[in-house]
Amino acid sequence: MKFSAWFLLIASLFTTCLITANIIAVKLALLGGVMFPAGVVIFPLSYLFGDVLTEVYGYSASRVVIWLGFLGNLLAVAAFSLASILPAAPIWHDQTAYNAILGFTPRLLLASFISYLIGEFVNSFVLAKLKIATQGRYLWMRTIGSTLLGEGIDTTIFISIAFWGSLPFSVIITLILTQWIIKVLYEVVATPLTYLIVGFLKAREQLDIYDRQTNFNPFLLFQAAKPRADVSSPSKTLAS
Repeated sequence: MKFSAWFLLIASLFTTCLITANIIAVKLALLGGVMFPAGVVIFPLSYLFGDVLTEVYGYSASRVVIWLGFLGNLLAVAAFSLASILPAAPIWHDQTAYNAILGFTPRLLLASFISYLIGEFVNSFVLAKLKIATQGRYLWMRTIGSTLLGEGIDTTIFISIAFWGSLPFSVIITLILTQWIIKVLYEVVATPLTYLIVGFLKAREQLDIYDRQTNFNPFLLFQAAKPRADVSSPSKTLAS
């Protein structure tokens, strides 16, 4: 499987958004009476770039990037943890602040990793299947529809694992619905940007994969390239 510079750029942006969101999510923001993790300001972009990857390059390529994002996040967490346990220099007095921002409890890590993998793979799978069902039309409906399901599952799993037993059930439901709505609205607002990026890449790469013969096993990292019969002209798939 040969990757272009544009593919690598989108994959890098995807991974950067993921890792950044996990770092800044420690801050709880309050806007208009609604409380949410600050990671919400950038995490939905990982879904946007995930949509672009699946729409242009296909599920198989997206699968590789999802696992790269997982490994990148795992490496970042390992580095933060290792740095945390290193003895602090006598002149440095910010260990408590460091642990508060970059320290991760096992429960939150488990919630983050599980919700990310399931949510991203569901999003990519649904988008790929909808593309076939709609014959490449209605990109806005496919990206928003896949985000509705992917982000809904992601948010439900994360909040449930992270806070079950420590917060009242009504609060957990409120947190799930609030974050889900914010993330989906983010996708809706970003739809013109998605169209712009997808249109540019399809024209530039002369590529538009349809996953008609794809093995959707998320653990199958490397799969033979799609036959030309599954690649259509970009001009036919931007109809709305």
